Amino acid sequence: MFRLKNNIVALIGLMLFILLAQTSLAQTKKELEQKKKQLQKEIRLTNKLLKETRKNKNLSVDELLKLKSKINSRSDLIAAMNSEMKLINGEIGDSKQSISNLENELTHLKSEYAKIIYYAFKHRSSYDKMMFVFASKDVNQAYKRLKYIQQYSEYRKGQAVEIVNTQALLTLKIEVLKQQNQEKTVLVSLEEQEKQNLAVEEAEQENIVQKLQGKEQELKDKLKKKEAAKRKLQKAIQRIIEEEIRKAREAAKKSGNTSKGFPMTPEALKLSNSFASNKGKLPWPVKQGVITAQFGKHPHPVLEGIVINNNGIDISTTKGANARAVFNGVVSSVAIIPGEGKVVMIRHGEYLTVYSYMSEVFVSKGDKVSIKQDLGVLVNEAGKAKTQVHIEIWKGMTKLNPKYWIFRK
Repeated sequence: MFRLKNNIVALIGLMLFILLAQTSLAQTKKELEQKKKQLQKEIRLTNKLLKETRKNKNLSVDELLKLKSKINSRSDLIAAMNSEMKLINGEIGDSKQSISNLENELTHLKSEYAKIIYYAFKHRSSYDKMMFVFASKDVNQAYKRLKYIQQYSEYRKGQAVEIVNTQALLTLKIEVLKQQNQEKTVLVSLEEQEKQNLAVEEAEQENIVQKLQGKEQELKDKLKKKEAAKRKLQKAIQRIIEEEIRKAREAAKKSGNTSKGFPMTPEALKLSNSFASNKGKLPWPVKQGVITAQFGKHPHPVLEGIVINNNGIDISTTKGANARAVFNGVVSSVAIIPGEGKVVMIRHGEYLTVYSYMSEVFVSKGDKVSIKQDLGVLVNEAGKAKTQVHIEIWKGMTKLNPKYWIFRK
């Protein structure tokens, strides 16, 4: 009887362990599935943007950057598939081990049950059971023998139930293993297809780079103009920040506050703290898009030995799209920077966000804006099918990487 209880407890424990393990793995697999869906969505959008770009027969760095973005998304997708494959392989290994354990347990249970049946067959006579009880020395012993017969009968029934339950669990685990193997087969096929797509895209990238290298002087001229525009934008931003700091300090001094840095009113401080607490959760400055130029220093995609320093990130999007605010704030400035289009700067307490490449602006200096509010229409360069927003985030005079502040969809 005691062994039966232990077996039942062990069986229940095994089932709970399997359930918890599957729940944990399911959560991880769900996260990977979501990541895969997002990457596939990015690839589809990039394909759409590339299709628009390629309507212009002339090769451009913009086309190369979009292709590089797609290659990065494709590589991340393959990496996610690899991670999912490892999880599935782990699940298959666990399932095989569980099946082996259950098969051993079932063999043991059947062996014990066979012994019980054999013993019961040999002592099946009711007369023998009665004589076993009546042969007791006293009433207490007779009672114990009677209880033993009852318990033995219950144990035999319990063993039969345990065999049925173990067999059912074994059947379930075998079915789960079949599903896992099918899932692995499908994933292996999809991963191989993605690897083939990646190889084609990498060859296409190499071909574009070689062709663009034949336009070296043209690219250098464009880069020179671009760098000049960036310097003008940075000077404008620094001028705005310095002026705002000066005014904030003057206002603070009048109220007896002589603190250095960027003095803030209680309202501005609350907004600043709220902005900071939403790091990694801010919405994108466009409804949909792909990052085509990263923050910081990185090699030029075509020109060897030339390093580009980006103060923010560039996000390519669809024709006619609007730029939008990533958080509540107050418009600090609206400016026109040759090469950068119309620029909107928004103050969020100590933080400043900058949005470039607009042809039309909907806000003015001093306006209060809300999160996701449209700021203006992004430039669509004539004959180039190129629409993008450039966003920068500043804390005081320090440039921050917007990629870590906006929500990774």
